Amino acid sequence: MRKKLYKLRFELFFLSLMAILFSSLFFPTSFYIDQALPVLFIVNVIVGLVIFLHDKERSWITVGLLILVVGAYVFRLISAHNNTLDYIRFSAFFVFYIIITLEVVKQVWKAKTVDKSVIFGLMSGYICLGLLAFFAFVSIEMTSPNSFKGLPLDATFPQKASHLLYYSYVTLMTIGYGDITPTTGTAQKASILFAMIGQFYLVIITAVVIEKYIRHQKSK
Repeated sequence: MRKKLYKLRFELFFLSLMAILFSSLFFPTSFYIDQALPVLFIVNVIVGLVIFLHDKERSWITVGLLILVVGAYVFRLISAHNNTLDYIRFSAFFVFYIIITLEVVKQVWKAKTVDKSVIFGLMSGYICLGLLAFFAFVSIEMTSPNSFKGLPLDATFPQKASHLLYYSYVTLMTIGYGDITPTTGTAQKASILFAMIGQFYLVIITAVVIEKYIRHQKSK
């Protein structure tokens, strides 16, 4: 069972990432933001454990982060709004996506042959970069409100976070529609950083995988 799960680790992780990004198409906006999205992030962390099946140290770190996230989420449900719990939850998610992104990229980079699983891993790594950007931007907005122009002024924080999720991928892909823009120095530098990381990923990591695929096809 463990071997089967590990073999499908990138496919499962990719599906859980897609659920985070596109479940809003199937749920009312308020339900998606307030109820579905936090649960989907927790599910994504659980699925991420499969990627660390052969790395006990990082598995335990991920389990610890999962317990922290679930605990903060449960306490938030049964108690009044507490900014401290939000800080803990977002910090745990941020650390998790740093660890999981590095691990996914490492496994994709070290893959000797390029198959379907590696392609899913390649796509998962890119999506994880967008989520890293998201948690970085949310952290900036939490510590320094109004760091981004274009967010709804009368929106709740979860609603603003949903807009920042959109902004994260627009920035990562260097589309730059201009409907949301960074206004503080920290937000601007973070936007530049993740736009550059997104390009480096496409130019370096993707190019290496394509080169391995071409070499593998020629050797057949």
